[in-house]
Amino acid sequence: MKKMFFIFLLLFLTLSIYASEAIQLARLQYEGGGDWYNDPEIIPNLSEFINDNIPINLDKQEKVLTLTDNDLSRYPFIFVCGHGNILFSDDEVNNLREYLLSGGFLYADDDYGMDASFRREIKRVFPEKEFVELPLNHQIFNAYYEFKNGLPKIHEHDLKRPQLFALFDDNGRIMVLYSYESNISDGWADYNTHNNPDDVRQTALKFGLNIFFYIFNERI
Repeated sequence: MKKMFFIFLLLFLTLSIYASEAIQLARLQYEGGGDWYNDPEIIPNLSEFINDNIPINLDKQEKVLTLTDNDLSRYPFIFVCGHGNILFSDDEVNNLREYLLSGGFLYADDDYGMDASFRREIKRVFPEKEFVELPLNHQIFNAYYEFKNGLPKIHEHDLKRPQLFALFDDNGRIMVLYSYESNISDGWADYNTHNNPDDVRQTALKFGLNIFFYIFNERI
């Protein structure tokens, strides 16, 4: 408990000096035909949940950006999702690699349909690296809330187990986090969007907070 309090204090102090204004989570707009824009309320809902549960001031509105935006480096947390194809230009590949190697973070949630194209494009960004499935004892599963069984399953489609993958830099920092067969961000949506029960939505939001908490704590 004392260790967790110390970690939390460091996290709070670090986030407090990230910027004089509220930190804003970003959503990635991409080409290729995939619905990068689906469920526009999910980032605002997650940001509100995080604000309500830890002493941090996140902007409740998402920032929509592309990988060619000049202010890409201002956003330490970028989210991407979709059901279809993702396609990066050569400039976007180079910019994403530079952003991630410079300390940025990308969280991808497969909405069932973007897996093949996302893996293909990330391989263009980091041809020398491979995704690693995170084991159940990884700290992200108990960073704030405890998930003894790992990544929760929010929507069932293919009867496959949910998996959480990471791409690490040479120092062991997670640059890309990828949730597969979970569709966890659908649980961040409004109740009437997917008709998820409140307990399912709470589970999804709690794991979203774990991601945020772990990633920023990792950067202390």
